[in-house]
Formats: sequence, C-alpha cells, structure tokens
Amino acid sequence: MTLPAEQQVSLLSTRFEPLLHRHPTNPILTSRDWPYPINSVFNAGATRLEDGTTLLLCRVEDRRGLSHLSAARSRNGVDGWQIDSEPTLTPDPKNYPEEIWGIEDPRITFVPELQQYVVTYTSYSRGGPGVSLALTKDFRSFERYGVIMSPDDKDSSLLPRRIDGCWALIHRPMTTLGSHMWISYSPDLRYWGRHRLMLEARRGAWWDANKIGLSPPPIETSRGWLVFYHGVRHTPSGCLYRLGLALFELDNPEKCLLRGDSWIFGPEAEYERHGDVDDVVFPCGYTMDADGDMLNIYYGAADCAIALARASVRSLLEWLDANGSCDRRQRAGDL
Repeated sequence: MTLPAEQQVSLLSTRFEPLLHRHPTNPILTSRDWPYPINSVFNAGATRLEDGTTLLLCRVEDRRGLSHLSAARSRNGVDGWQIDSEPTLTPDPKNYPEEIWGIEDPRITFVPELQQYVVTYTSYSRGGPGVSLALTKDFRSFERYGVIMSPDDKDSSLLPRRIDGCWALIHRPMTTLGSHMWISYSPDLRYWGRHRLMLEARRGAWWDANKIGLSPPPIETSRGWLVFYHGVRHTPSGCLYRLGLALFELDNPEKCLLRGDSWIFGPEAEYERHGDVDDVVFPCGYTMDADGDMLNIYYGAADCAIALARASVRSLLEWLDANGSCDRRQRAGDL
C-alpha cells in the first residue's frame, strides 16, 4: 500500500527529529489562486496586522520572467486568502532604474519607533541584484527609499529597533571573501556603514558550504536574535536549498552565540522537490501566535508555490543548546 505524500514526508522527517511541521493543506497558495495571469508565486514576506489579519507580500513572477509584489490577506493565515486584484508594488524603472528587471523576495519588519512597516526587497538591475527599502503603513501606498545596498547583494532584513542608536540591516553581499551574511548600520535608513561579517558559509562538504543567506527576519527572544538562514549546496543535479539555525547576541547582533551544525528543514515533499527550481525551501516571513512561542513560517517551495510550516521557539532554542557551537571560525574554516 502506498501512503499519501504527506505521510511519506512525515515518516521521513521523524528520523531527524523534525522541528518544522508542514501544514497538511500545503501548498497554501499557487498561481491558480491569483486573480490575474501569472507564472508563479513564492517567497513571501509576512506580518500580522493590527486586526489580527495575516498579510503575505508575495513575490509574483509574470510570464515575462519579471517579478513584482502582491499582497494576500487571510483571517487565519491558512486559507480564505483575499488577494489584491492588481499588483501591490510594481517595479518603477523610470524613477528607480535598479528595478528594471523586477523586485523580489521581500522581508517585512514592523518598527514601533516609526509606527510603520519596513519592507526590504531585492531590486534586480543591469548590474545584478541589490537591496532596496520601502516604508508603508497599510500596504496600499509605499514610500520608496530606493537602493540601499548596491549589487551584488540580497537576502536582507531590518532589525525592529535601533542598536546603539543605529538601525541594523542583515544582508548578503557577494565579496571576494564569498557569500556570507553581513550586518550594517545606519542613522537614517538611507546611508549605511560599519559593515561587519556576521556569519560565514562553511567550506568543504558541509550542507551550507557554498553560500548562505538570511531567511525570515530575525526573531527577538530573551536569549538573543534567533535566525533561520538558508544554505546552498551544489550537487550533480543542481543546487539544494535547506535551512539552519543560529543565535546572536541581542545588543551586539554581529556576535554569534550558537550555530547548529546540521540543517533542520529541507525539500522533501513533492511541491518542494519539483517546480521551476527543484529542491528549494525558502522562507521570507513568519508570524507568531499569541502564546509568544508558536511560529507560522511561510516559505517558497520550488519557486512555484507558497507553503506553511509551524515551529516552537522553545523547541528551536532547545535544539540549538543540544546541537549548536559558538566557535564560528573553527566551523567555517580559514578565510
């Protein structure tokens, strides 16, 4: 007897003490749900609005291959999605030439000091991907700041509060050192400096040896900033995207406290293994339940759909305590 796909994935995952649990109705959003013609939808930023509504700001790829952002709203964060009838935020290459080939992969941070949501996203220019930033109060109108990190840079998110009087941005520039996570600081969200290496891609046969990057925005806990990051490994059949965990000091977020050696979530379900880009799980957003522990993690699956997984912050921290190391350079290898 052949088990349903969800049960097959569950049986496979239990061998590895699953920390993220897929929702049984996955994928929760596909191109079939869209009110206008598109190729695919994936890699959504997420937040919970004041009225309790879950909002996903989805990356939508049109049939030309260019991406824009589209908002989807749900009362329960699982189904009954109300999707904007037209694109929510579109590329504006006339005023922002860095967006000539589309805008992608948003992360959303609500900033209490500003009483606004800060959206960082990848703007795709002739020079490659860069980091752009916009502010919004309602996801209807946006104040664009334009590109804040020039190409080649992506996988960005703003911390929700200042660190030593400055805003802090996590991002992933391509440098002569490789594809690592960095953190930079700004007094005004426009001009950035004090760039610091935050977490290095490992070398050799590690699951995260080729390149790494931030996944959803960091989660502030009493013990530090809990960070999901993606690692990319080259295989004979292509790239394999999986998730790992790390913990950083609250008031000094460039300092890594713990980093797990093994990945915690990878492509196993059919909708994650086969699509426009095979073998990809790529979260860009999460919401937290009222209990302050349960996370709803929204991730792109094979660059074709949006799926949902749930995880306990307490369990993630316990796993890091049992499986993490704080010796960053020893684990990463000499640079």
